[in-house]
Amino acid sequence: MSVSATEAVTNAGLYQPATTTTANSADKTMFLNLMVAQLRYQDPSNPTDSSQMMAQNAQFTALEKMQDVADQTAALLSAQISFGAAGMVGKNVTYLDRDGSAKSGLVGSVTYDESGPMLVVDGASVSLGQVQSISATATPTATPSTPPATPATPSTPPATAG
Repeated sequence: MSVSATEAVTNAGLYQPATTTTANSADKTMFLNLMVAQLRYQDPSNPTDSSQMMAQNAQFTALEKMQDVADQTAALLSAQISFGAAGMVGKNVTYLDRDGSAKSGLVGSVTYDESGPMLVVDGASVSLGQVQSISATATPTATPSTPPATPATPSTPPATAG
C-alpha cells in the first residue's frame, strides 16, 4: 500500500494569511494512522519492507518542509505588500470606484484587516487592486531666500620686503 500526498489548491486571497497549520496537522495524523494500519494489518508471512516505510516517511517530511517554505514565502510577500502600501501615504492615487468611475485623491493613511492593506483616500477605503496610478504630491514651491548681505572685507595688500 503506497501513501501519496496530494497538494490542495485553494482560492485564498493574496493578502490572507496562510492557514495550513490545521491542514498540516490533519495530514500528519492521517499519515500516521495509515502507517499504523499498515503495520497492524500486514500479512505476518509477508511483512512490509521497512525501506518502503522509511521512503514514505522521508517523502512526507520533505513535503512538510516544502510547505513550510511556501508558508514563509507567503508571509514575506504579505509583509512586502504591507510595506509597499505604507509607502503610498502622502501620494496621489487614481483608482476605480465601485461604480467603475476613475477617482483621484491623496492617500492619508493605510489600514490593515483580514483582506489586506486598505488605503484611506480622502476618507474612502481603497484596496490596492483598485489603484490605477500613483504620483508624488505637488510640493509647494518655496521662494528662495536670499542670505543677508555680508559686508565686504577689504583685501590687504601682500607684504613686500623692503
